[in-house]
Amino acid sequence: MSFPAFFDAVPRFKMRDPLAEFLGAAEGGVLEYAYVDVVKLAGHSCPTVAAAYVLGCRALVALYPDSIPERGGMRVELADAIDHGVTGVTASVLALLTGAAGAAGFKGVGGRFMRRGLLDFGSENTPSMRITRLDSGAAVDVDSDLSHVPGHPDLPELFSRCLRGEADAAQLRRFGELWQQRVQRILLEHWDDDAVFSVRAVA
Repeated sequence: MSFPAFFDAVPRFKMRDPLAEFLGAAEGGVLEYAYVDVVKLAGHSCPTVAAAYVLGCRALVALYPDSIPERGGMRVELADAIDHGVTGVTASVLALLTGAAGAAGFKGVGGRFMRRGLLDFGSENTPSMRITRLDSGAAVDVDSDLSHVPGHPDLPELFSRCLRGEADAAQLRRFGELWQQRVQRILLEHWDDDAVFSVRAVA
């Protein structure tokens, strides 16, 4: 299985999942996530997937500044409906990192480890997305503005040609390369760029 080389340079993120520890799935419940994990989840690598990964990681650092974040210990709220734009894709990535799930999520064991009902859409509590710790109530609102990381000027025309089935093999390859170049810039050059990624503590 081969992926673009820059995937390996993207920061990895450790979580502690009490359910994984309880069931013996991981020593100490510690799980490590990488960008390639969310690519496999989504089935593709794009600016939306990249932004959701960065936002999730940065939000969890803000919420757990002195400890490993607890997967399954957070609620995720999104202002948009699940079928609006790329909301579903973003939610899937955040759900992977946080463990939060909707109505189909894990219902728990003996009243513990419940994940169901921790992922909400159409929330009025946040202008975009909010992640809240269940234990302390600490919360952050997160959002991204990818207009600060424009794609290559040739992308729109190549994209159109590919969609119309008019691109040859070289143009298809060039489109993929330019597409991933933008993803690479988002992940490696703008990870800590507050103009691109906003993480604000909720008072």
